[in-house]
Amino acid sequence: MPAAHAFSTIPAKILLPIDFSPSSHLALEEATVLAQHFHAELFLVHVVSETANVDEARKEAEKYLAVSATGLAAKGIKATVKIEAENDVAGCILDVIERDHIDMIVVSTHGTTGWHPLVFGSIAEKLVKLVHIPLLLVRTEKPESSVKVKSGRLMEWW
Repeated sequence: MPAAHAFSTIPAKILLPIDFSPSSHLALEEATVLAQHFHAELFLVHVVSETANVDEARKEAEKYLAVSATGLAAKGIKATVKIEAENDVAGCILDVIERDHIDMIVVSTHGTTGWHPLVFGSIAEKLVKLVHIPLLLVRTEKPESSVKVKSGRLMEWW
C-alpha cells in the first residue's frame, strides 16, 4: 500500500453535530470512545437557527459546549467546539466537513426537532445521502420529548 494512503481509514478528525438532546449525548459517548481509540480530535458543532434569538442561543450553547470540552479534556481528548448560525443544518454540517477536513462523522438518529423531520426529512437521513466520509449513526429510540431521559442516566456533560 502506498505510504500516502496507509492511514486513510484511521480518522484524525471526528465531527459530532450536537443539539444537547439525550440522543446527542449518546452519540457524544460513542464519539468519545472512537476519539480515544484512534487518538483523534473531536469537533463538536452546534447549529443555531438563524430564525431564533441567535445571541441567546449562542450563549446557551457555549455553556453546554464548555462543559463537554472540559469533560473531553479530562479524558485526554483534544476537542474543538463551534457554534454555527444557519437554517440549513445539514448544509452547514457539510460545510464544516469540507472546511475543517473532517475524516469521520458521528450523528444520532433522533434529536430535538420533534415533528420537523416528518415534514422536512431528518438531518441524519440527509447526511447519510450526502456525506462522502465514513459516518456512524447512533440509533436511539425516538424520544417522547426532548426533555426526558428514559435511561435515568445523568447528563453529566451538559
